This record gives sequence, structure tokens and C-alpha cells, in this order.
Amino acid sequence: MTRRLAAMFAVLLLALSACASSPSGSASDRDMILRGYSIAVRWSDWDQALEFIDPRVREAHPFTDFDREHYKQFEITSYQVKSIAMAPDELSLHQRVELKLVNRNTQVERELIDNQEWAFDPVAKTWWLTSGLPDLDAQH
Repeated sequence: MTRRLAAMFAVLLLALSACASSPSGSASDRDMILRGYSIAVRWSDWDQALEFIDPRVREAHPFTDFDREHYKQFEITSYQVKSIAMAPDELSLHQRVELKLVNRNTQVERELIDNQEWAFDPVAKTWWLTSGLPDLDAQH
């Protein structure tokens, strides 16, 4: 799958999520959003992954050219969801993901845990990642 195809798939997922009928959208819509994000990360397509982040978070913490170049140093080799915990009101969830990544400069692979916080936006009728992109410098 090319990056362009993955990006188009992710945009389609976001559009479909806008059609949700329940207060927090359907489970399948939510799962499609989470899957779209995982595809972007698996392909190390950080610009596409940014589209899943809450716009307020993006505004508060802009992704700079320096950040973009730093993230380009890494290639994701594995993305495995380890757990998902839905809040009782079903408007937020915590997802624990194990990432394996290779530093393109050193060719060393390592693992890290990405603790993701997702929240449903009733106005946009979509799920947003509120915890930001994974910290690729974090140690496991």
C-alpha cells in the first residue's frame, strides 16, 4: 500500500466518522479512526498521523520543521495494540500501543510504549487523539 493510498484511506475514515448517529459515534466508526491512525503510523507518515490529533492540541503544540525532520529519522516496524480501556461515558478511551522502530541513521531497532488518549468531539462528530504523536525518544 502506498503512502498516498494510506492517506486517502485515512481521509475516507474521517469522513465516514462524521456520519455517526450515536452520541459518541458507532464502535465501527471509532475503530475505523483508530485503524486509520495506526496505518499512518505504521507507514511512518507523520503528516497524515497529525490529521488525527485534536486541532486544539496541534495549535498548542505545533509540529515544526525540526520535529518533522526528527521523526523522519525513524521507521516504524511494528504497531501492536496491547490494551484499550473505554471510559464509562464512552466519550474517551485510553489505548496502549507497543511500537517497534528503527533509527534510520544507526539501524538499531527498539521498542517503546505509546499511551494514547482519545476523545470524542460531539461537534465534529469524530474521535481525536489528544495525547499527541508518540514520543520516539522515550525509552521502553
